Amino acid sequence: MRKQDLARQVASLTGQSETQSLMVVGAVFAVMQEALASGDDVTISGFGSFRVVARSAREGTHPQTRLPMRIEARRSPIFRPGSRLKRAISGD
Repeated sequence: MRKQDLARQVASLTGQSETQSLMVVGAVFAVMQEALASGDDVTISGFGSFRVVARSAREGTHPQTRLPMRIEARRSPIFRPGSRLKRAISGD
């Protein structure tokens, strides 16, 4: 599902236009991105939580040359699903 598809479904559920729904969906994602970039966690009850973790530098292997290479330290977003989302996916 793409962002446009999500906005279309939100529009059908709320009675808003697709344009309005696309703006709202975009705003939600922008707020979440800003929060994560500033180091805050984003928790949506029943759905899951997003947070940023620090990945330390490590040694890896270049996939084409098979030579050792250094992978720099970075921050990565992670998602942990909530219990209701897990149940919905598993069919319980």
